[in-house]
Amino acid sequence: MRNRASFDFSGARVLVTGGSNGIGAAIAKGFADAGAQVVITGTRASASEYDGDLSAFEYHQLQLTDKAGIESLAASLDRLDILVNNAGGNFPGGKHEAVPDVFEESVAINLFGGYRLAVGCKDKLAASTLDGGASIINLASMGAFFAVPIVPGYGAAKAATVQMTKNLAATWAGDGIRVNAVAPGLVESNMTAVMKGVEPLEKPFLDRTPLGRWGAPGDIAPVVLFLASSSARFLTGQTILVDGGFSIT
Repeated sequence: MRNRASFDFSGARVLVTGGSNGIGAAIAKGFADAGAQVVITGTRASASEYDGDLSAFEYHQLQLTDKAGIESLAASLDRLDILVNNAGGNFPGGKHEAVPDVFEESVAINLFGGYRLAVGCKDKLAASTLDGGASIINLASMGAFFAVPIVPGYGAAKAATVQMTKNLAATWAGDGIRVNAVAPGLVESNMTAVMKGVEPLEKPFLDRTPLGRWGAPGDIAPVVLFLASSSARFLTGQTILVDGGFSIT
């Protein structure tokens, strides 16, 4: 029995930051499979430097702390219907975010870059004729709602991402731009790889997750596609928690 939702984004122009791997790659593939023209960003010089096949996408190198690079990317796009602010990161096992300079660096990566890119792309999004309107989907985190002492800068940035989503949604609604966010729970990715199989790190999260498993990038992508679709045309300013029930226990 087929019970999966399908979407048609034929002709839509989509930008997914951090689309080279993990959740971003799953989102980019989902849009491409639905007929969209997808642009992705990554930190490496070319798409060929990644293990996965990224040939279906237009690739741009981007560091989220590079203000000029963000502005250049936004200016290079001929048009845009959907922006997915997915790229982010933290510093496990290296720099500690409790140090003020590292805290600021984490916030810059996980908050400021996405905001700057959204502003840079606003006019092109406002010109979109996509059914249901143009969309920005920001990637938040459970760290937006619960203390994460090991990565306080990341948690602060993701909490601010939820508030940024509300403010942009309220401010840009008149321009035909909907703004929503998705907050994943424990999902397999490069960022969480250090936790996988390490019982003291992963067990507390799994024990608190009613569905009792890790999420996969493919669990997040369909929610992002829904938020960008005309089926969500009356939905803006919301953060959808895709967490296996972690937040309800």
